Amino acid sequence: MCAHRGPARAAGLAVGYLADLIFTDPQRGHPVALFGTAAAALERRSYADNRAAGAVHTATLLAALGALGAVIERAAARRGPIWTATATAAATYVVLGGTSLARTGGRLADLLDADDIDGARGLLPSLCGRDPAALDADGLARAALESVAENTSDAQVAPILWGAVAGVPGLLVYRGANTLDAMIGHKSPRYLRFGWAAARFDDAVNYLGARATGLITVAVSGAPTRAWRAWQRDAGKHPSPNAGVAEASFAGALGVTLGGPTQYAHRLEMRPALGDGPPPGAADLRRAGRLSKRVQAGATALAVSVAYRTGRRVSARWSAAVPR
Repeated sequence: MCAHRGPARAAGLAVGYLADLIFTDPQRGHPVALFGTAAAALERRSYADNRAAGAVHTATLLAALGALGAVIERAAARRGPIWTATATAAATYVVLGGTSLARTGGRLADLLDADDIDGARGLLPSLCGRDPAALDADGLARAALESVAENTSDAQVAPILWGAVAGVPGLLVYRGANTLDAMIGHKSPRYLRFGWAAARFDDAVNYLGARATGLITVAVSGAPTRAWRAWQRDAGKHPSPNAGVAEASFAGALGVTLGGPTQYAHRLEMRPALGDGPPPGAADLRRAGRLSKRVQAGATALAVSVAYRTGRRVSARWSAAVPR
């Protein structure tokens, strides 16, 4: 790593985070949507009802993203630190979704307060893949809050930490993996086998990010004992090795209970209880949005520090190894 790479990468992560705060997600032509279109087109040619076909499909798409990210980063590095920072900022802005997440949760809370159940049901698919027709006001609030918690990790903490350690390729591959998991990683009859590799890879790349989300939640929640206790006691009960960490720590921090019957389009899951307290309502959903923003800020500070310090250490070792 050349001498400027760490500080430039750190600056790019910070600028990309600020861009997401100011501009949120692009409304048209979002690169993630374009990737989804390409993935769907490839699926029409590569689909077969087995794990091997799904593994090839997933590896092909993610390898292409990794190669693209590497080309962008090398080209930027040759032109200097400003270009490295700019490329990192652009990639960071493209992959982050934390601001839209918190705002959508707030809009859904407003609809619940206005007793606009139909409007809330129409908005819920923007947050998660559950069947909104099966949910009343309490169910909508719980589904939205669980999604805010889980996606604080998936849409913000994990990607920015991958950006800190792996730059533009890490950012692009992470977002591609997360998108593929949303597209084919669920347990429907069509994707149970074909989507297996995408789901397992997404679990792997989210493992550390989810636990960083739990630790930051404990640190910034204002209720560290409750958040820690709920995480340690309840997260392992969740069917996801990563979502359980984020949801349990949020439940403990907010003093609510999450979990229970969870209806998807293709199945009903009985989720274990996470946390202690009453079921969440609209006010709790707003509190979750505010907590998510604090966790996002904490993760960004951590990522910037990691990128800066890692780059400096690598540069120092490289300089010491070069004969003078």
